[in-house]
Amino acid sequence: METLIVERRGGVVNVTMNRPERKNAANGVMLTELRTIFEEIERRSEDRVMVLTGTGGAFCSGADLADPHGPATDPTQSGLARMRRLGDVALALHRLTKPTIAKVDGFAVGAGCSLALGCDLVVCSDRAKLSMIFARRGLSLDTGASWLLPRLVGLARAKEIALFGGMWSGEEALAMGLVNRVLPLDEIDAFVDGWADTLAAGPPLALSMNKTLLHASTQSSMAQMVEDEARCQAVNFASQDTTEALAAFSEKREPTFIGR
Repeated sequence: METLIVERRGGVVNVTMNRPERKNAANGVMLTELRTIFEEIERRSEDRVMVLTGTGGAFCSGADLADPHGPATDPTQSGLARMRRLGDVALALHRLTKPTIAKVDGFAVGAGCSLALGCDLVVCSDRAKLSMIFARRGLSLDTGASWLLPRLVGLARAKEIALFGGMWSGEEALAMGLVNRVLPLDEIDAFVDGWADTLAAGPPLALSMNKTLLHASTQSSMAQMVEDEARCQAVNFASQDTTEALAAFSEKREPTFIGR
């Protein structure tokens, strides 16, 4: 790929946004490649976890507004069509049924912040800077931010974030409930690798169901969710993985999950 580095290791897919000269700003090519890789990972049974990060001391500084074929300026598309490209990337990430981790160092701004928060887990370095900067650029939220923010921090705090467009350190983002962990820069790689390896060794069906159940809960009743839980659990109890997990528990060993 032209703008991404994709590396696979033991079920973990590391996707690195690679435009360091622009602090990994997402141009038209990167948006296409992000959507492509998210959809590819969903299809591949051997891919169990995705880690999304950036190179050159930044996560992603947002959409590249200077790109002549990007979401702001492409003369071949209408404004609505251009902006839907950002939405398509956000939806492709959201539809990934496998665990996703954002590893954030440096700037995660605008659409870049939305991409980070769109992952299931967010781990920041102690020099991370996050911002929903849209309002300060005369823009409204995009890349799924209007759906993500109130679910992460509540409506009142989401309005504060969206209306002021402030910048927060990783520690401030942690205090607000936007991210899961903040670590010294020299510890973040080992920590994220540990989380990713643990998830990659976990039961794919159950982890996928946990993720999709939690996503569905924001738009469902309690009655619907307990019914959905029952359906998922029935599938689990009929799977080879649950049989293996129960046998491993009885035999005092670690289970080996195959995703069936």
